[in-house]
Amino acid sequence: MFAEFRIALRPAFTLLLFLTVVTGLAYPLLMFGMAQVLMPGPANGSLIRDNGKVIGSTLIGQSFAGQGYFHGRLSAAGKTGYDASASSGSNLAPGAAALQDRIAGDVAAMRKEGVNGPIPLDLVTTSASGLDPDISLDAALVQIPRVAAARNISPAVLRDLVMQRKEGSLLGIIGEPRVNVLLLNRQLDQLARKRSM
Repeated sequence: MFAEFRIALRPAFTLLLFLTVVTGLAYPLLMFGMAQVLMPGPANGSLIRDNGKVIGSTLIGQSFAGQGYFHGRLSAAGKTGYDASASSGSNLAPGAAALQDRIAGDVAAMRKEGVNGPIPLDLVTTSASGLDPDISLDAALVQIPRVAAARNISPAVLRDLVMQRKEGSLLGIIGEPRVNVLLLNRQLDQLARKRSM
């Protein structure tokens, strides 16, 4: 009876071992290798380095609080925001008083910074992930006067910089033109270094 039981289980264990090797080892290693060859940057986190030191990723937003920097989309991820281990939105309903008060405060802060006219939604609302690395083109353009004044740079120069960093819609139809905040601010710092030489 034991021999019959062993004969019946043998195909099951063989299949289990085969699928473990194929789906648990071979397939992941094949995908890892292909990603390293075909798109090594994104496969390794799209990290940005400055003098060998990692300063961020083009895929994950981070806080830029200074007046001389373009500010990214607000984050509700974690206690202080931009916490990749606590990626999430605020979970506040659109009619929640706390959300309306926070947005009103953010709008007032934008007005104090000199933003006149319509304020792009992505500058006063958080995203579902809390880690958006990009802002809309409009959100970048309305920040030009503040950044230009803080850095003593011509608004026209900054506008050209923003337009150089502009990324189009995915496949020309999905999403809107956007700007990666980390790459834009890094280019600002590089411009400041060149001007100080």
